[in-house]
Amino acid sequence: MKKLIFSIQLLFVSILAVAQETVYPAKAQSETITLTNATIHVGNGTVITNGSITFENGKIKAVGQSVTAAGKVIDAKGKHIYPGLILSASQLGLAEISSVRATIDHTELGLYNSNIRSIVAYNTDSKVIATLRSNGILFANVVPQGGTISGTSSVVQLDAWNWEDATYKADGQMHMNMPNLLPRPSRFAAFLGQTEQRSTADQVKEALGRIEEIKGFFREAKAYHKEPTHAKTNLKFEATKALFEKKQKLFVHCDIVKEMLVAIDFAKEFGFDVVIVGGSESWQIADLLKQNNIAVILAERHALPTSPDDDVDLPYKSATYLQDAGVLFAINDTDGSTRGRNLPFNAGTAAGYGITKEQALSSITLNAAKILGIDKITGSLEVGKDANIVVSEGDILDMRSSIITHAFIQGRQVSLDDKHKQLNERYKYKYGIK
Repeated sequence: MKKLIFSIQLLFVSILAVAQETVYPAKAQSETITLTNATIHVGNGTVITNGSITFENGKIKAVGQSVTAAGKVIDAKGKHIYPGLILSASQLGLAEISSVRATIDHTELGLYNSNIRSIVAYNTDSKVIATLRSNGILFANVVPQGGTISGTSSVVQLDAWNWEDATYKADGQMHMNMPNLLPRPSRFAAFLGQTEQRSTADQVKEALGRIEEIKGFFREAKAYHKEPTHAKTNLKFEATKALFEKKQKLFVHCDIVKEMLVAIDFAKEFGFDVVIVGGSESWQIADLLKQNNIAVILAERHALPTSPDDDVDLPYKSATYLQDAGVLFAINDTDGSTRGRNLPFNAGTAAGYGITKEQALSSITLNAAKILGIDKITGSLEVGKDANIVVSEGDILDMRSSIITHAFIQGRQVSLDDKHKQLNERYKYKYGIK
């Protein structure tokens, strides 16, 4: 009996020893590392066969076929090397379990919350973060929700002790939720005891009124910034200063053409750098978006089209229309069940419907970095940029062959352990599976 109790205790201790809580953020790079004999996908469309990459002190020092190996050498023969993937818009670290209110911190009360900063609520202990690293995703733009103006988002690197350590670029984007200009009848009207529903015209009129209110908010903010001194400080107006100075971008969340045309109008009236987030119908006005230098972050690709009259595979093909028109775009993963993990496979699906694999890779690396304003330091494997590197046994865009073996953030080799892998090992042990 004592032996049985001892064995159970030993098993319990061994499980704790590999628990996610003991997976620590990696220390700063202390030695030069060279990855050799791999196929290197630079991220800008260039592919280097049988190449090597050297990095030290967190920066890339050399990339190419004739690189002299230095420091610690890791033979990556037969493998593929990629830039760290970037999740362009996510609630990562702000929401853990949707049904548990205490784990949700992405929404603030009120309509105009320009002074809200999502980064201070970012939880580096989220169990979801490690599952993203296992798929090669090393960065995420953490986005607030709720209201009309939701606040600012920040880019984080996914291996940190706290939000200060995680911050890669703080408060780079202000987020606006466009009022819905495509109203639909409520499916719950009868259940809620509503005998009469508002007409479509009334709903559109109400939405247009809300748009004018948003313009009024920005007009007042613009006037506020022109005043040399203020009798009282307005925190909501103060928070828009970087937006008017073009040090910050306005991310407008919308899908249909009418709403995107309003977003273009905002860019023209206020001089904002506007990015469309969602953009399911952006393919219809791709040339107009290009003319106005509007970038697009395409939402979930594994979804049905917005209109029932559209081709059922339109979400897969829309990236091709934007690519052909020269629109800067990124691909995202917003599926609540995958929590961002399927980002590379969303891009892989787009690669099967018109764009090349390297263009698809750019949509989740360099293009995303350009949209988020971090392309000078990451997004591609170029000399001088941060050593944010992923090594895969196969094609990172293909879920069948993508097996991530190494990941580096600013030269630090990060752990690829996660809760999914731990549970897999736990139940393999339970059922005696080797």
